[in-house]
Amino acid sequence: MTLGAATARRLEPIRLHWPSTVSLGLVSGVGIMAFGWPFLVSPDSGLAHGQDAPWLFGVLLGLLGLVVLAEIATGGLDAKTIAVLGVLAATGGALRVLSAGTAGLEPVFFLLVLAGRVLGKGMGFVLGVLAIITGAFLTGGVGPWAPFQMIAAGWVGLGAALLPRASGRVELGLLAAYSLVVGLLYGAVMNLWFWPFMGPTAPPGAGFVPGDGVLDNLHHYVVFYVATSLGWDVPRSILTAALVLVAGRPILGTLRRAVRRAAFDANVGFTESSKESFKESR
Repeated sequence: MTLGAATARRLEPIRLHWPSTVSLGLVSGVGIMAFGWPFLVSPDSGLAHGQDAPWLFGVLLGLLGLVVLAEIATGGLDAKTIAVLGVLAATGGALRVLSAGTAGLEPVFFLLVLAGRVLGKGMGFVLGVLAIITGAFLTGGVGPWAPFQMIAAGWVGLGAALLPRASGRVELGLLAAYSLVVGLLYGAVMNLWFWPFMGPTAPPGAGFVPGDGVLDNLHHYVVFYVATSLGWDVPRSILTAALVLVAGRPILGTLRRAVRRAAFDANVGFTESSKESFKESR
């Protein structure tokens, strides 16, 4: 492992200063409540995701705005960071257009895993959100599911950044294993936005039952997931892991070189000689 590679792995273009850490924590808290309310609230509360998606979308954008403002205030977000985010988000949106989730095949997760690994926790989360919403606009897939996809994809990028440090084949194996797991978890989490409202259309023993205990409804949901979604999520996991193993090394190297050359964490300053040169140039 070279010194440059080790240095690149430590770089996080969007560093998690405490204001952005709090904002990301709030985003994740909102996401947990939005996905998990059937297990967390009283069944007679009258919640419905078809109605709460607009406010969830607004809250999510507001909290992400807080992250951006916090990073601008602390000097962690500059033009280079925005440019990298824009390019990667556009690439992620284009990858979504290629498949639009056909048969569960979504190559965008390959990008989120690798970019999140290199770019760090803050940028990994923000990239997941931006890539999904970009793809949604390109494919006309903006609907009540969009804010839930944005949060879940943000978690994919964030999780890749939180993996233990490694290099070489060990790192590729770690990322491939993560891809296998996260491909299943993404589908399992996303089903929660509509599962409680399936009613009699859910398979027998797989529907949400108001008033049942948490463990009973969890069991119902596991049955529902295996019966309806597992066959879609396995191809996503296998495709993402395969792409990581086949193309992960060159893409990781390219991203790390780009981060190193951009020098996101470099402190800009002037020496006495540079000041004199600047004065002479005037």
